[in-house]
Amino acid sequence: MARHFFRFDPERIVAAIAEAERASTGQIRVHITRQKPDDLEARAVRRFERLGMTRTERRNGVLIYIAPRMRQFRILGDIGIHARCGDDFWKEVAAAMEEHFRRGAFTEGTVKGIQRVGEVLARHFPPEGPGHDELPNTITKD
Repeated sequence: MARHFFRFDPERIVAAIAEAERASTGQIRVHITRQKPDDLEARAVRRFERLGMTRTERRNGVLIYIAPRMRQFRILGDIGIHARCGDDFWKEVAAAMEEHFRRGAFTEGTVKGIQRVGEVLARHFPPEGPGHDELPNTITKD
């Protein structure tokens, strides 16, 4: 039985989050699950809530939820950012990430998604001064 190893460079991903957040008040989180949930969407929504993504001041949190064992991921945006960019934007980000993931470039795909989300957050939620980081820039796992 062949095993697929999904390698992520946490330092590059965390650096990409920090860079994207410097240009906006938006909050980006990445969560990687080792689980194979029956309902990936529902699991991602629960994680979004548990990570405090719905408690940001401008409701502009974005979660990239990755389930490598299922070879799937979800991108969730809170109501503030979703109202400004709509479904087509999330599909565009997902397509860019998927292109990299299919080649096994998981870090690059995740960073690409973060960068694209960061561009939109910067456009709609510009920074309001230093030190507006509401959530940690760590990768969470379960």
